[in-house]
Amino acid sequence: MSNDPAADQPDGLTIIQAPGRRLAKLIRADGTTEGYDRTRHFNLFPVQIPDQSALVLLLDRLSGMADCAVVRGTVADLARMRRVRRLLHPDPKTGDAATLCEARRAWVALDFDSIPLPAGCDWRDLCQCGEVARATLPRAFHEAALVVVATASHGLKPGARVRGWALLDTPLSGAELTAWLRGTPCDASTFRTVQPIYAAAPVFEGMADPLPRRLVVLPGRERVACPSPSSLAPRPRKITVAPPKAGAAGAGGYAFTALARATTAVAMASEKSRHETAVRQAWSLAKLVAAGLLTADAVGRAMDGALQLAGKSEGEGGAIAAWALAQHGIGEGAQR
Repeated sequence: MSNDPAADQPDGLTIIQAPGRRLAKLIRADGTTEGYDRTRHFNLFPVQIPDQSALVLLLDRLSGMADCAVVRGTVADLARMRRVRRLLHPDPKTGDAATLCEARRAWVALDFDSIPLPAGCDWRDLCQCGEVARATLPRAFHEAALVVVATASHGLKPGARVRGWALLDTPLSGAELTAWLRGTPCDASTFRTVQPIYAAAPVFEGMADPLPRRLVVLPGRERVACPSPSSLAPRPRKITVAPPKAGAAGAGGYAFTALARATTAVAMASEKSRHETAVRQAWSLAKLVAAGLLTADAVGRAMDGALQLAGKSEGEGGAIAAWALAQHGIGEGAQR
């Protein structure tokens, strides 16, 4: 067994439950729609979907569970699965620990929003709508089975609005799925580790569901033939680091070399290790700020730029640097 908690769970997924909260849309007879309840804490339930029958059974059950949804991530700590937040990284403000880990999964949920339907295609015919959506995917999906579920907006707004679930013959990460399916009409947000994938059918108030059924299975072989993960890996990027301004703290060769090495290590880190690498490197650089060899501003800008190159959002690297500096008694923007 691997020491990586996510490495041995390609057929796993995590159900998130918010007791007493509605993770399904509410549709009223007057045509108004109410969105999902806002909630901060969830219970986590890891489950396995080893084959298509297990996937269909799970989705069918979840369709009637309005307080549940799914995430791609795997549970970080089995001792912490009740009333927890959906955190991929520790929250430096609250001290809350990470609850979910990134994982390569042998399944994918594909969100299709408003795929135009050809003339004569009845939106009530979920099989036809699913075929229209499947045709927009790479050829490998055309030969494989696809579990098609109508979303809450299907039939209320134009086009096919469905979610397709497929099993994969090769476990892929969210980044690899994004690279493979770039250019298709799928919403890539469902490939993120902690993004809720809503699976419950809408709650109808004062009216019946206009769809005769909300789940169908398009035939095909059980698993999609995937490209190799190596073929989906990003190309190495050339990393350049601007030297400190003349006369600024840290202009010395030792400090500059340390800053360049740290920046490169973060920028080239893998998706699974980039946060840990950023924390480790920021901690080391904070020591140099405390020693008067670097400025806090230079470290913050360098870490933020490097983490953006690694694929994270603007500001995350700066927040990590600020946390590391604070642990060394250095406030934001301080120069020692």
